Amino acid sequence: MATSITASSAAPNVFASTPQFTRPTFLMCPPEWYNVDYVLNPWMAGNVHRSSRDLAFAQWKGMHNVLRSVADVRLLHPEPGCPDMVFVAHSALIHNGVAALSSFNPQQRRAETAYLRRWLISQGFILWETPRETPFEGEGDVAFNDDGTSLWAAHGVRTCRAAHRHIADAWHVPVTSLHLSDPRFYHLDTCFTPLASPTGEATGYILYYPQAFDAASNAAIERAYPANRRIAVSELDATHMACCALNLGRTVFTGEITRELATRLFDAGFDVVQLELSEFIKGGGGAKSLALRLSDLPITHSRLGLLPIS
Repeated sequence: MATSITASSAAPNVFASTPQFTRPTFLMCPPEWYNVDYVLNPWMAGNVHRSSRDLAFAQWKGMHNVLRSVADVRLLHPEPGCPDMVFVAHSALIHNGVAALSSFNPQQRRAETAYLRRWLISQGFILWETPRETPFEGEGDVAFNDDGTSLWAAHGVRTCRAAHRHIADAWHVPVTSLHLSDPRFYHLDTCFTPLASPTGEATGYILYYPQAFDAASNAAIERAYPANRRIAVSELDATHMACCALNLGRTVFTGEITRELATRLFDAGFDVVQLELSEFIKGGGGAKSLALRLSDLPITHSRLGLLPIS
């Protein structure tokens, strides 16, 4: 049975009882109750009650089928009254069998945590609880670098800076705080995602929108990634959630992007799988926010067939 731990009692290095994965594994939640019913971020503004649940389900199913071809995908049961549960990656950050649970600031999303907590306990994960007064939104605002040895964490909109050290303490790793300065990019995953090197070099890549960050944050990114490893996207791509990308080895799953960005990713050695995710962009999410990583394994696979470049 899983152990629920707090910051004062944790020593998460090796856990014999935590889940063991033989393939990359993700958690997804079907959009059975998905709708834009309120405004929690700028993407929702103007889209209230304008989303199509049928189209959202078709788009979600498309991503689910593609992801399932290269990874194990488990499902979290959607619950009425929680239209944003489909963005399951916002609900936790998971590494080495430890799940740091989110502490949602918006009242509309707080009920989601209890359903995910119950599922994680049933699967043997160790829980790292976040205090109610410390807003933190899982993979939405915190990301491991490509080898899992350090964290990038955002603050300024939905996650508070005080949460960064608390989350990093779950794995005893260093954390670099980044300040989000453009309210459109309310989560780190809307404008920043580390990419593993497709050819096995020690240094990976960063896919990001520099204008979403202040000068000090951009300087921190530039110190960590040399110029030839930084893939800065245009405003057009950023506002189509290009940076909210799911990376598995050499493959990058993302929404529709410009030919220019797709070519830059190809030139860096990545395969790009473009998905139609327009209904979820209305709610402020993209590919990465629809799948919560459960495992820590890198993925190796043959080249996938590519979807058309926009």
